[in-house]
Amino acid sequence: MKEEIWDIIVVGAGSAGAAFAVRSAQKGKRVLLVEAGRDYRSAEMHEAWRSPNPAVPLMDPDATEGMVWTDLNATRTDVQPEAPYWRGKGVGGSSSINGQIAIRPPLADFADWSSAGCEGWSAADVLPYFAKLENDEEFGDADYHGNTGPTPIFRTPRDRWGAVDSALAESALASGHPWAPDVNAPRATGVSPYPINSRDSRRVSVNDAYLEGARELPTLTILGEAVVDRVLFEGTRAVGVSLLSGGDMERRYADTTVLSAGVIHSPTILLRSGIGPAQQLESLGIDVLADLPVGQGLQDHAMVTITLPLKDSAGLTSPDDRHTNVCVRWSSAPEEGNEGERDDDLMFVSMNQSVISMATANTGAEFGAYGVWLNRSESRGTVTLASPDPGEQPVVAERMLSDPGDRARLRHGVRSLVGLLDQDATQAILGGPVRDCNEELFSALDDDDALDAHLLATVADAQHGTSTCRMGSADDPHSVVDSDCRVHGFERLHVVDASIFPSAPRANTNLASIMVGELLADRIH
Repeated sequence: MKEEIWDIIVVGAGSAGAAFAVRSAQKGKRVLLVEAGRDYRSAEMHEAWRSPNPAVPLMDPDATEGMVWTDLNATRTDVQPEAPYWRGKGVGGSSSINGQIAIRPPLADFADWSSAGCEGWSAADVLPYFAKLENDEEFGDADYHGNTGPTPIFRTPRDRWGAVDSALAESALASGHPWAPDVNAPRATGVSPYPINSRDSRRVSVNDAYLEGARELPTLTILGEAVVDRVLFEGTRAVGVSLLSGGDMERRYADTTVLSAGVIHSPTILLRSGIGPAQQLESLGIDVLADLPVGQGLQDHAMVTITLPLKDSAGLTSPDDRHTNVCVRWSSAPEEGNEGERDDDLMFVSMNQSVISMATANTGAEFGAYGVWLNRSESRGTVTLASPDPGEQPVVAERMLSDPGDRARLRHGVRSLVGLLDQDATQAILGGPVRDCNEELFSALDDDDALDAHLLATVADAQHGTSTCRMGSADDPHSVVDSDCRVHGFERLHVVDASIFPSAPRANTNLASIMVGELLADRIH
């Protein structure tokens, strides 16, 4: 005899999964929310994760314990070795460990999604859900914003910015970039304060914003420390999941199964279930239910930083000072006629504390950084199974900058970033020669091939992974799910997280992921 049958099983309590599960439960659906990591109340979060500066918990082993998938690695480019790929673990998912940046993608991204066959994902379709999720304390009364949602949106006033924030903003303005006070306004571009999902300078994750207030709902049950192995089927209909809990393999059944395990783990669950590239599955002895491009198409934002040696007066005054407060969204194509295709394809960012500064904290040395990332890219990577064992992490190859057009755009971005160093505002915070901290970059700067080699060897990602279960029409050979995020060829099986994005949006991914959870809770019945 089967166990209790839930209306919906949601796998993953991160940004999309928590929002989807709570909204579905509020509609009266009986929801089982399954999380591979720990289930905990908001008050039990390690205090370090509340800090405005994510370097504080990431340098504290006690804080990272149980909050981060410490065994998950990725190669950033084809020539780089593996390095940790930080993803959140436990209720709240990556919203509990990220940089607390609450940027929406430009609405033009959703026009692109619609034109690619994703019906019901236009700007007009998604905008109400961005408004629904937020409580924007500064712009909430605008008709494209919200002031009653669960996610607080805060912007640090300019008089509280770090010295690197102010220098980047003033240098970019002096270079001709416009001022845009609300980066989340339609068509906003230029220099903007970061919107931050915090209240009283303390992180607000989706565990805080959604789950904490919904735990008394009789329709919501949360099961922590339960690793889902695979989806269960009767024919082509999903009927639940097989999961490892307390050392035992168990089954849970539902009318609808929703994978919200994120860009890495949603595709691996599908792959172990027999849905994915047939040749890969057959090589691992997995019976193939459907030959779909699961795990193909991975994207992230390729990022380059320039370390800045700072004057003593320009460093952080406290470890809990905000690490970044400003960004500059801009376009690489000045020539007329290319604006539509390459609008806002690059972003400058400030870092009041650099990685070097973290490493030299005990010496009193102070470093900041400017960064530039590729907001829009063509390169695609992969997530593939290392084995059918659900306890073994997959092989993640991001293959950033594998597309030559991406390398050209990022070269332009790096050279433009170097140009900001000559501005008076930047010179005023420097405590030494910038070249001394960035010799390899400056030596390669004037030669395209040398700069490409340097970028391929050193580029980082922004931890904004997307697109491993891409959304699109059934005849799109690159798509895994349809416009309702239902897996092609199957009934009652959906994917609801950033893995369904057709491409990486021109923004940090957290807010868009929450929006997806909100929107799909109204569509999946």
